[in-house]
Amino acid sequence: MRTLSQKQLNDVDRCPHCGIAKPHLVQLWSSGQAVPRQDGGLPRKWACYSCTSCGFLTLAAGYEASAPWHSVDQIEAFFPRIQTAHTDIPSVARTYLQQAYDTRHAPDAAAVMAGSAVDAMLKEKGYSNGSLYDRIDQALKDNLLTQGMAEWAHEVRLGSNRPRHADLEHPHVSPEEAKQSVEFAEALGNFLYVLTARVTRGLAAAKQAGTVTPPAV
Repeated sequence: MRTLSQKQLNDVDRCPHCGIAKPHLVQLWSSGQAVPRQDGGLPRKWACYSCTSCGFLTLAAGYEASAPWHSVDQIEAFFPRIQTAHTDIPSVARTYLQQAYDTRHAPDAAAVMAGSAVDAMLKEKGYSNGSLYDRIDQALKDNLLTQGMAEWAHEVRLGSNRPRHADLEHPHVSPEEAKQSVEFAEALGNFLYVLTARVTRGLAAAKQAGTVTPPAV
């Protein structure tokens, strides 16, 4: 094992942690050679990079003989992965959610985008009347949201309102508050759309394979 410094990984679109564009990812460590494994899979080489913006660490893995790597094209996988809004989420909400991911380094912007993603998801489900406050409460009454989810949705709503309306006493959102808002928007998208679509595809595949018998009429 060897320690390296000031070697940068180029051409990465976003930091997997803070979402800043074109991050400076400085290499802190590299395995130098493929790490042995006993499960029959191909050994990978590993390297660790630090984002100069947020200071968080990202692991990179690959099979390239030229590792340690200096270009993202040589990387097989990142840990954590760079977040991308799931394609099962409707396009308007998905765009807002992706913008929330991409602006995590700017908490106010991330909170506003997360709130917009929640709003768009509810509208896609037919909740378009009244304020977002009213729509959240109606979704709770209709059992689309649980009590806990509705309370969290209200927290996201309030958080996005502060920078949007330049609240006089608390105009800004903390990084942790923004993180919670983005996580809720992602969780809501998974709950309302991604999981449902996955179950639908799974049932369709099972029926096609003849493993699910339709109920008797």
